[in-house]
Amino acid sequence: MIRLGLTGSMATGKSTVANMFREQNVPIYDADKAVHELYEGEAVGPVGELFPDAIVNGQVDRKALSAIVLNDKTKLASLEKVVHPLVHQKMHQFIDDHRKAGADLVILEIPLLFETGKTYPLDKIVVTYCADDIQFQRAMGRPGMTKEKFEAIKTRQMPQSEKRKRADFAIDTGTKMDQTRQAVDDVITSCRALANQ
Repeated sequence: MIRLGLTGSMATGKSTVANMFREQNVPIYDADKAVHELYEGEAVGPVGELFPDAIVNGQVDRKALSAIVLNDKTKLASLEKVVHPLVHQKMHQFIDDHRKAGADLVILEIPLLFETGKTYPLDKIVVTYCADDIQFQRAMGRPGMTKEKFEAIKTRQMPQSEKRKRADFAIDTGTKMDQTRQAVDDVITSCRALANQ
């Protein structure tokens, strides 16, 4: 089974590409979704101990938490120490379940794959990318996004060019949708060929 990491900077089309993999019946582990679930369950207690103001109605309020940690590296590191082990636990369970089910390819969608400094059980990595102006336009279309917030997030992320150098596959999402879909199909074909060697 090939474990393919899917990553890319903010607003470079990760979700679109993930959906294309999903349409081809490739199982996807979504790290962000796992965090959402943890913020409604197992992570509420430990996060609440660190940041009581981030707990609203018995769950972690992402907006409140983001405001607390956005420009504070120490607080962000404390949060990651709590959340990352829980995310990893869910990820390993996902891999085991699909290996037992006989899957030849799974996707681990990890937005900050390179930035976390953590190692993940991956065989290959695919990165989404697009031109800087397209990335900016897409990001500014998101609710609550400001130019300042965009710059703050972008500063914390590895440059797109560096991510592409570290990837086994790179998918340009700034092209026509059918070209992006073809690139996804090519990645699936390559990974399945490797899995069946």
